[in-house]
Amino acid sequence: MKAEFVNPIYQATNDVLKNMLDIEDIERGEMSMNEEMVQGSDANVTIGVTGNLSGSILYSFSKEMALEMVEIMSGMKMEELDKFVSSAVGEIANIISGNAVTYLANNGYECDIVPPQVSIGRSKSLSMANKKVLEVPLSTEVGDFTINISVEEK
Repeated sequence: MKAEFVNPIYQATNDVLKNMLDIEDIERGEMSMNEEMVQGSDANVTIGVTGNLSGSILYSFSKEMALEMVEIMSGMKMEELDKFVSSAVGEIANIISGNAVTYLANNGYECDIVPPQVSIGRSKSLSMANKKVLEVPLSTEVGDFTINISVEEK
């Protein structure tokens, strides 16, 4: 997978977490390629990508991180992964992806995103749009999450 696809998504993630949620320390773990189905987590958001690139991006958040992010956004203590939390987590992923396609456009890739699909509950495996998936594990002071990137040039 080309760095010019991955770097805009990573940059958008950093920007949104810092600007919206005041999360400063975002550490990227060891990235890996996967040609199988990917492991989900407690709160999963899939965003489709269309245009010069096609595929999908899967954001998988731990329950703790999802609750903490929504608490930061809303100022309310969250206990469960309910409709409010799933909607907010979907919106965070949607904003990250929207910023990512803006960065991709700056690199000459005209893309758009489709509305997020949110699934709550730990899933053993999820399929992605394309065969090859780049797994990007990230760690923050409010929890860990993974971005699975499955995009390719048309």
